[in-house]
Order: sequence, then structure tokens, then C-alpha cells
Amino acid sequence: MRVIGLDYGTKTVGVAISDELLITAQPLLTIERERANKLRKTVAKIEEIISEYNVEEIVLGYPKNMNNTLGERAAATDEFREMLERRTGLPVILVDERLTTIEADRILEETGVVASGRKEYIDKMAAAIILQNYLDMKKNA
Repeated sequence: MRVIGLDYGTKTVGVAISDELLITAQPLLTIERERANKLRKTVAKIEEIISEYNVEEIVLGYPKNMNNTLGERAAATDEFREMLERRTGLPVILVDERLTTIEADRILEETGVVASGRKEYIDKMAAAIILQNYLDMKKNA
């Protein structure tokens, strides 16, 4: 069994995958789309990954504001969560994603990825951080 982690953005979805022991999360890929409301191909790619890796659970980053309120992005994420649950039949767990993109950027900087090259990695790295936070929380529960 594996768990997939998603960082849902307006034009991209970062994807990460757990190992089979549910200990670590690894960045997998970034799904890009032309427009924010075009999700059919995005969900089809996620379904393909779910099948390929025998995924049984989806972790989705939940974009709360710094003051813990919910805004437009959270509403869009809720709609995406409902779509994923309908299409995949899998549970979708929402995990607070505040500051994960900043943390991902810091990690990439520390590993020597130049600023101009970070865009390619930032979303899937943020997805890995979201998923790792979930795996750690589940392990410590």
C-alpha cells in the first residue's frame, strides 16, 4: 500500500508518493494544465498514478490563511477533493499546507538548485513535504 500526496495549485499539481512502509515521501512529478478549471486530464493522470503505485489513500494540501481562516483557494481545494473522491473512490485527507512552498524553496536552495531552476521542482517538493507531514503525524498518533 502507498499514499499519494498532492499540492493543488491554480495551474499545477505537485505529486509525491510514499514508500510501501509509509515511512518516507518522495517527490514524483508536477502535472501542468493550461487553465485552472481544466481538471479532466489532471485527474486522469492522478488515476493513472494511483493504479501504477497501488495507492489506497490520497493526502491533499489544504491552503489555510496564516490566521487559520479559509479563502478562495480552500474552496477550490474542497471542490477538487470531492472530485477526487468521486473519481477514485479513495479517501482524501486534507492536511494543512501553510508554508510548505517556502520550506520546499529553502530545501531546494540548500541542495544547490539555482533559483531559475527551482520552478521545475517546487510543486512536487511541496507535495512531498505535505505527504511527509501526514506520514509523521500518522506514525506519532
